[in-house]
Amino acid sequence: MNPQVDEYLSVLDKWQAELMQLRRICLACGLTEEVKWGVPCYTFQQSNLLLLGNYKDFCVLSFVKGVLLSDSQQILVQQSENSQTTRIVKFTSVQEIIDLEPILKQYIFEAIEAEKAGIVFEKKPLELVLPDELLKIFEQNPAFETAFKALTPGRQRAYNMYFTAAKQSKTKTARIEQYMKRIFDGKGINDCTCGLSKKMPNCDGSHKYLVTSN
Repeated sequence: MNPQVDEYLSVLDKWQAELMQLRRICLACGLTEEVKWGVPCYTFQQSNLLLLGNYKDFCVLSFVKGVLLSDSQQILVQQSENSQTTRIVKFTSVQEIIDLEPILKQYIFEAIEAEKAGIVFEKKPLELVLPDELLKIFEQNPAFETAFKALTPGRQRAYNMYFTAAKQSKTKTARIEQYMKRIFDGKGINDCTCGLSKKMPNCDGSHKYLVTSN
């Protein structure tokens, strides 16, 4: 039992009992308990297998490579529409977890066997559904379309998620226009533009300490 997980659970306002049950099950399967990305993570031979998650309306057990499981009981759901490999099981009560414990252990042992066998899921490039506002600007400015499509797939996805997150059309357009120069420069939405970052190419906030003179 990792003391960092004890600390994580101790400060939860909700789903504490449920996550403690899930923790017990993961440990009973012989996995190593760590904390990664701020949440409990369970590994097998240093490979990430499971994560515990705490949300407003439910808690989850996430199978990092859940796409590889047979899911004979049809309990796994896709984490998000952009998630190709992770599958989750949602819970809203301790009793749900207790009732499902034998099946959860079956799934965990299946995940362990898949890891032992070295089974790898070949990720397919995600097809971006670009907002109409961006497509319209592409028509007006072909050079901008060329610059956008020259970005790495990850950078394109990050921009697209930010643009499409806006509810109003005018906000989407404003966001696109705001980042046009950065895109022309081949920079991602989270890339450093001041050149001072210690975590290149990512921005680490160094620009906040720039001193400008009038």
